[in-house]
Order: sequence, then structure tokens, then C-alpha cells
Amino acid sequence: MRSGKVTPAMDLSRMNDRLNFSRRTFLRGLGTMIALPALESLAPARVLAAAASKPAVRMAFFFVPNGVHMQDWTPATEGADFQLPWTLQPLQPYKNELTMMTGLTQDHGRANGDGGGDHARSAASWLTGAQPLKSEGADIRAGMSVDQHAANVIGKATRFPSLELGLEPGRMGGKCDSGYACAYQNNISWRTDNTPAAREINPRAVFERFFSSAMPKDQGESAQRRQIFRKSILDFVLEDAGALSRKVSGNDRQKLDEYLTSVREIEERVAAAERQVSEANKGLIADYEIPEGVPESYEEHAKLMLDMLVLAFQTDSTRVATLMLANEGSNRAYRNIGISRGHHELSHHQGNPENHRQIREINRFHVRQFAYLLNRLRSIPEGEGTMLDNCMLLYGGGLADGNAHEHGNLPLLMAGRAGGTILPGRHLRYAAETPMCNLFVSMLERVGAPVGSFGDSTGGLRGLDA
Repeated sequence: MRSGKVTPAMDLSRMNDRLNFSRRTFLRGLGTMIALPALESLAPARVLAAAASKPAVRMAFFFVPNGVHMQDWTPATEGADFQLPWTLQPLQPYKNELTMMTGLTQDHGRANGDGGGDHARSAASWLTGAQPLKSEGADIRAGMSVDQHAANVIGKATRFPSLELGLEPGRMGGKCDSGYACAYQNNISWRTDNTPAAREINPRAVFERFFSSAMPKDQGESAQRRQIFRKSILDFVLEDAGALSRKVSGNDRQKLDEYLTSVREIEERVAAAERQVSEANKGLIADYEIPEGVPESYEEHAKLMLDMLVLAFQTDSTRVATLMLANEGSNRAYRNIGISRGHHELSHHQGNPENHRQIREINRFHVRQFAYLLNRLRSIPEGEGTMLDNCMLLYGGGLADGNAHEHGNLPLLMAGRAGGTILPGRHLRYAAETPMCNLFVSMLERVGAPVGSFGDSTGGLRGLDA
């Protein structure tokens, strides 16, 4: 085993050139590699000019299950004068950054002759626009999802082509919904027609993935040494951090300090969550078993994952991400907001007013997590605006009313301006049966991965342009 001495500070600019990540610098220590946000004082003038004129555009997709209470989702009026309904009111501070879209449909979430299984199809078709093969065996098939198409094209510019996150465990095999394999409703990202992209739900695993060396041997030694000596991952890069701090400008030094502070805060929260799970003896929470390292608090779990997504965007570690706030068909109870019955059970509301009320509460709680993300992204300056300005963040699900299993007029909203190519602050109403895949065609064009068509698209989605 290597000695415990921190490795010597490396030639930062040479590593930066080798990895070809413009303006991106890395701090290294034993088994540790921390990507940093853009630091202007380290970049050549030509690089700064190019970055200032056109920051990278990121895309991310946030999935909620079981449909929503559409009466409290859909704005009453179109255009810029719309009012956010009750469910969406946590997004009021960001209203001018939102594009509400009504009328979009995923037709291949419907049976189309395949019988039951709407939950499985709604998740599997949401980002693929494909009709999932009805199978509960190894021959599952859907289609490559829009995030993975983007990752294949623009992922070469980042350390990780894409990031797939979730907040609930889920089986890949076995039957889950009317003859469909569990993989269908537990995944929204598909690398190929028959290969779902595995989601990571453990905050510790995500943290280690971001901040560990690419060498497995170094990773193991680093984790073991930190555990023995109770060290932070930042303790292994102090020498590099100090050397870098001395060579950058005052503004960059402040940015560096703020960033490393946020990394340490997240690391401490991950460790605290692990201690809580250990103390609870990994008990059952909300009717499903929590794996090691996953916080007992759903809200803290969500915030940890969202914070790490922000770090990934901030350091340009990836420009493509997905997050399932829960698996499709999830029957999680949200006792933290006073909901003791399962979400899926409630979604089959049968018109019962009390069921509707509780569904509304769950929907609004999910929206609050999205609002947390928007606040984080808007707080980070980038170019002439904020990081949120350079994002396309699609939030919604593959079902409208959960009781009717409706796949048309889906609950969808977008946050961000995609680098100034989207004019937000509007409610856009589209004709019934407009393919959701038209939106994907327009999104792919904006991240530099254009396609002639995607899924059942009939062209790009009109009305988004700034």
C-alpha cells in the first residue's frame, strides 16, 4: 500500500490539455480527482472569449410517477399571463424561467393492442418514444432514450457522458406490471433498444464516482485510508488546492473556496445520512427497504442527489442527466407530509375528494424538490447570466390522470433558456395528440445533437424559440 503522504501537486494546465476539458482543472490526491468549476484566470484569452459567447447547454429530465392531479396542474390561460395552479406554486419565484406545455402525448405508452401494463409502458416510453415489447423475460426492448442519444454525441466533451439517478430501488428482472418486466417501470434512460441505463440511488456511490480517481486500485486505497483516519476527500487534495489558490485571481480564489466548501458540506451530509441508516438498523421506511447509505428522509435524499447534479453541471463533468423522483407505480407513503397511504393506491382515486387532496399534496411535495434545484442553479453565475439560463430541465411524467391511465396531454414543464434559444415565462398549448417526441427533436438540436426525427416525431416543437 502506498504511504499516506499526499501526492505532489501535478502540472494542472498539462492535465487540463490532455483531458481536453476547456477551462476545467482537476485537483488530485491519493485515489482522488476533483473537477473544478471554470476558473477564468487559468484560461487563455481565446478560450475565455469562446466560453463567454456560448456556454455549454445542459439537459436533464425529472420523472414523477402515477400521474398528477391535472386540475391543479394545468394553467387556465395561455401565453405570458398564465397563473401557476396550486400544485405548481412552489415554482412561483421561477415562473419567468418556466415553459408550461399542454397537449403533448406519448402514444406508445398506450396499449396499442398489448393490453394492461400502463405503468410499465409510461416509464419505458417517456424518453424513448418507443412501444415497449411486452415481455417479463430477458428479451426486453424499448428504444434508445433521448438523453442517451445526446450523451453519445456530446458526452465526449465531459468526464461522464451522462448521469442516471433515482430515489428508490427497483428490480431489473421479474414481472412487475401485467406481463412487463420490472426493468420497464424502474428506468427511463435506455442506452440501447434492450439495455436500460442503471440508476444510482446511493448518494455515497455518486459522491465517490465524482471525486475518485479513474484507477480502481487508487479508489480502493483512498476509501480505505479515509475510513481509517476519518478524513474528508478534500484532505487528500490540500496540496493541489493550496498551489492552485496561490496562482489564481481573487475572484477565482473566492469561487474555489465556495465550491470546495459546498463539496465538503455534501460529503458531511452523505456521512450523516449513513449514520442515520446505521442507527435505524436499515429498517423499513414507507413500505420498502432502504439500501445502505440512503437517507431515511426522502427530502434529504432528494436534495443530496440534486446537489450532486448541480456539482456535475458546475464542473462540466456531464451535460446530460436523468432523475426518477420515484419509480413508476411506486406505492411509497409520504408520511413526512402527512400521507400514510401509498401513492399508487391513491392515484386510483375513483373520484374520491379525499384521495384527490392527498394526491395534490404529493404532487406539490415533488414540485418543491424541483424548486430546490432551480434555486441552486440560479444562484450560480455563468457568462452574462446564471447556470439555469444554460439548461433545459424537463419535469413531468408519462401519465396524466393516474386513475384513467391517460397517456395524452401529459403533465410537462421545462425550466431554463437553453442558452438563450428558448423564451420561457409562457404557457404553450398544443393541439391534442402532438407527439412529445417533437419536443425531443427541438431539445437535441439545442445541445448540438440534431436528428431528423425521433420516435414518432413529426418535426420540431413550434413556439419554443426566443
